[in-house]
Amino acid sequence: MTMKPLAAGAAAAAALSLAASSAALAQTAAAAPQVSHGAAVPGVCVMSVEAAIGGSTVGQYVQSRLQQISTQVEAELKAEETAISNEAKAIETARSTLSQDAFDKRRADLQVRLNAYQRKGALREREMAVTQQKAISRIGQEMEPLIRQVYQQKQCSLLLNRDALLLANPAMDVTPQVVTALNGKITQFAFDRERLDQAASGAQTN
Repeated sequence: MTMKPLAAGAAAAAALSLAASSAALAQTAAAAPQVSHGAAVPGVCVMSVEAAIGGSTVGQYVQSRLQQISTQVEAELKAEETAISNEAKAIETARSTLSQDAFDKRRADLQVRLNAYQRKGALREREMAVTQQKAISRIGQEMEPLIRQVYQQKQCSLLLNRDALLLANPAMDVTPQVVTALNGKITQFAFDRERLDQAASGAQTN
């Protein structure tokens, strides 16, 4: 009767665990042999959007907030799961004292509760995914003009996705500048879990 873990990183995990991923990559890079790069190519810049989000103050705040919301959801579902489990045990304990009809009725009622619990678990998982998507999208919106700004400041003629490259001269990497600009613009914003059941109810009444 348990549902899949709803931790920050369960759905679209790359967006939720950017900071942790960046740290892991940094450790891997530190252990890897040093590479001698050729001269930086004038006008060619590289950037990692994921590393910029994960390394920013607002990105780390979003990750922490998503984990907090996930913990609340898991606590809610755990309480219901425990109640259902306890009822199942109580039914089995009382089986010898119940008539067949009474036993079947309690089992049927329990199955209804279990089905509702499973539907709620699936709904909460979708809500967490949408919440995460919107939060990351908000960071992307805040960062987009900053990328253009850094692009112009660094006099880039071409900006490549660093995550799609095997290797690149760090001198061409403008990710740190974007992180600095993002930290200066926004460090956190309020958001809560999306309520898809309320959205569906609203759509039905309109």
